Amino acid sequence: MDNSSATDIRDTTPTGLYRVGAFAALIATFVFRRNLSAEMMVSQGFGIFSMPEVEPARAAEWFALLQRDWFVGLTLLGFFDLVEYAMVGLLFLALYGALRQIGRYTMVSALAIGLTGTAVAFASNQAFALLSLSHQHAAAATEAQGEMFLAAGEALLAVHEGAGSAISLFLVLLAGLLISIVMLRGSIFSRATAYTGILANGIALCYFITLPLGPGVYWLPPTLSAPFRLVWYFLIAWKLIQLRKDTHQHG
Repeated sequence: MDNSSATDIRDTTPTGLYRVGAFAALIATFVFRRNLSAEMMVSQGFGIFSMPEVEPARAAEWFALLQRDWFVGLTLLGFFDLVEYAMVGLLFLALYGALRQIGRYTMVSALAIGLTGTAVAFASNQAFALLSLSHQHAAAATEAQGEMFLAAGEALLAVHEGAGSAISLFLVLLAGLLISIVMLRGSIFSRATAYTGILANGIALCYFITLPLGPGVYWLPPTLSAPFRLVWYFLIAWKLIQLRKDTHQHG
């Protein structure tokens, strides 16, 4: 589709959508970042939280951690990554509103892919279910009941550690890459914003190429892409705030 002017797009996009998108981008930048669990483990809880020496592996270990410090347990289980996924979903909605007249079909595809990735992330993350089971395990009246809750915990861990997290990440990164390419085709967002998004999502997608090579390599793409992703979110937030002001003035 041919490029449209920023004014045309502003006239047809609710200002509230820009406000929500900007807020979501800032939250994703400064508060709930992806892989917050890894940051806490490496930093040993930023000197504030008591972290385990190694991340739990079995249900009994997770139950013990959740009963001792539910916040640390939920963080290591990736619960706060879900907040980031939710914020990115709202961000993608705002970007669809801003960019739909530049590349409607690409933006529809990107939005559908991104929201599907968010839904998969919520479906596969079992943090709260494990927290509930940990309470039930602690209150078990008999050893048999305790074993039953441990077995249920192992089943939830199997879902939690399955392919869902990888699939959701792949879909959200792919959506971000498509959106960045549409940004490059239009004049609403700067080329710096578009190229930063291409680098952020493109480098992170290399994770799936390096995954078969093992821990010695596959940690590199997320680490290298993280600074670009944070800058991308911030640049988007800044522009959405400007679009909201301009739309309000011309509304």
